[in-house]
Amino acid sequence: MAAPAQGSGAPNTAANAAASGARLVQVHSASHAGARAQRAAPAAHERPRLFVLDTNVLMHDPSALFRFQEHDVFLPMMTLEELDSHKKGMSEVARNARQVSRALDGLFASEDLDIEQGVPLTMLGNVDARGRLFLQTQAMASMLPSSLPMGKADNQILGVVRALQERFSERDVVLVSKDINMRIKARALGLPAEDYFNDQVLEDIDLLYSGVMQLPDDFWNRHGKAMESWQQSGYTFYRVTGPQVPSMSLNQFVYLEADTPLAAQVREVNGRTAVLQTLRDYGHLKNAVWGITARNREQNFALNLLMNPEVDFVSLVGQAGTGKTLLALAAGLSQTLDSRRFSEIIVTRATVPVGEDIGYLPGTEEEKMQPWMGALEDNLEVLNKTDETGGEWGRAASHDLIRSRIKVKALSFMRGRTFINKYLVIDEAQNLTPKQMRTLVTRAGPGTKVVCLGNLAQIDTPYLTEGSSGLTFVVDRFKGWAHAGHITLQRGERSRLADFASDAL
Repeated sequence: MAAPAQGSGAPNTAANAAASGARLVQVHSASHAGARAQRAAPAAHERPRLFVLDTNVLMHDPSALFRFQEHDVFLPMMTLEELDSHKKGMSEVARNARQVSRALDGLFASEDLDIEQGVPLTMLGNVDARGRLFLQTQAMASMLPSSLPMGKADNQILGVVRALQERFSERDVVLVSKDINMRIKARALGLPAEDYFNDQVLEDIDLLYSGVMQLPDDFWNRHGKAMESWQQSGYTFYRVTGPQVPSMSLNQFVYLEADTPLAAQVREVNGRTAVLQTLRDYGHLKNAVWGITARNREQNFALNLLMNPEVDFVSLVGQAGTGKTLLALAAGLSQTLDSRRFSEIIVTRATVPVGEDIGYLPGTEEEKMQPWMGALEDNLEVLNKTDETGGEWGRAASHDLIRSRIKVKALSFMRGRTFINKYLVIDEAQNLTPKQMRTLVTRAGPGTKVVCLGNLAQIDTPYLTEGSSGLTFVVDRFKGWAHAGHITLQRGERSRLADFASDAL
């Protein structure tokens, strides 16, 4: 690689950066530069940065090339080799590798480009990517410890980072990798290395929207002076105005445990005025859903969302044993078999094993998915036992009827489908990427309700974190939409043993 040329978007030396007023650089860490829009004021002492991308970054996010704003990107030849070796197949990784290859082909398609001088990343219309892309065009030898054999791909990339650091001492050369061991080795060699953060929806998972807000004890004193109330369709509505309202979101649940208790859902928000609607008490036997009643406040909130025909998308997050699957199936069966709002229930999940994979499975699509649907079978057994009428024969007939209305589908065959008047349950949604989640949710046609269930503490997909999970993605993006709701279930209701194990182990 020749010395990067100067020009618009090309890397400058520190002296040239000072003369030109310097680039705007991010306050965050290097890989946050491609992910955040927060900028510091122009500073002449900031050094231009060159990001060296590991292969797993591109296979994880094929648009990563264009996520580093004004900074430059360098691709080692070994990264291109690994992309080539992963491009075959129908997996998500293979599709991402092919997408990156097409983007590179588009960037370098022009014959009058000088590859050694870098290619402007804006050529394909990505106006936010104002840096340049450089490819390794010659061998780069650098001394690495003898304990790191150069035949390994990771070590060759580390050698390129070291060589770039030695050749361009005026630049900050940073390795970006999703591989923890790769970053550890880089830091052991004194090379800057960071994770790729562009796919992070939230930096701190504790900031994830819970869907519930506890009101202060003096809520009525501060919001009840000009309050209006009325009754409609069996519910009581309150129009309140005060300082707490701007922090509320549509379909958020609010509760008050003072002398005048309140449990309501936010139906409208307009400045400092909100309309609150009281809830149906699903904890009472008269409102049982397929024989299931809510055992705590959050479960009652969840059933109000699941049974509301105006809510098209529901996400339930909680630890093991909080009742996510049971509540979703009970609401689905009630609206499919009793009120006939939906024609059938479709259940799908990501097939990511917890332990060793058991290999190929025989049978049809539904039979192949059965080993992954143990949770579904367990909950159907509980729901079937709630029907005490008819004895054993009645329960057997109910079981057959239920199974005829529930279809288990593999995630692999969802693309291109449209579900009309279906109740779609996405189980173990924490193992889906944002792209997979987008593919699933956009399958919904008229009259379809989508329910996402998951536990963000049990992510099994490689390179996926709590902050970048597809479940976190949809919870954050659907927040405040009038036809979506979210609840974080807090209390486990499975058994005292399961509750103690969740806390103690």
